[in-house]
Amino acid sequence: MKIRAELPADDEAIHALTLEAFAPMPFSSGTEAPIIQALRAAGDLTLSLVAEDHGAIVGHIAFSPVTIDGVHAGWFGLGPISVRADRQRQGIGKALIARGVELLRQQGAAGVALIGNPEIYSRAGFESDGLLAYGDLDRRLVQRLVLSGPRPRGELKFAPAFGA
Repeated sequence: MKIRAELPADDEAIHALTLEAFAPMPFSSGTEAPIIQALRAAGDLTLSLVAEDHGAIVGHIAFSPVTIDGVHAGWFGLGPISVRADRQRQGIGKALIARGVELLRQQGAAGVALIGNPEIYSRAGFESDGLLAYGDLDRRLVQRLVLSGPRPRGELKFAPAFGA
């Protein structure tokens, strides 16, 4: 398996993979695949990586700019992230996260934030200390990974493609 930047020819495969991966998830609103398309169209898809195995895309991760209290300050949002159903729990998601975070670190990013299950994302180094908020959402789900500088504090807002 190799992890590489998405290519224009990957758009349809990424869309199909994202639809498939999120379809059985009870928390999914079904907007994940359109969000990726909207991020791409708006120029907000800062980093888009695929996991490819024998010519097939088996995983995808997107990173886009976020603001904290209205300021970008080098922070990026992780998500959506998708792994093909028959390839889940094999370390593909963790590898995509690690590679994406390393590339953002090399580009001078201050950090990465996400909304997600702490039991899953803590394994990749994410944590919540309650300093980041996302509306009325339980702050334990609002997580971050500091790459440089201070821990962020304030209201997290994702790119407009996320709609909220």
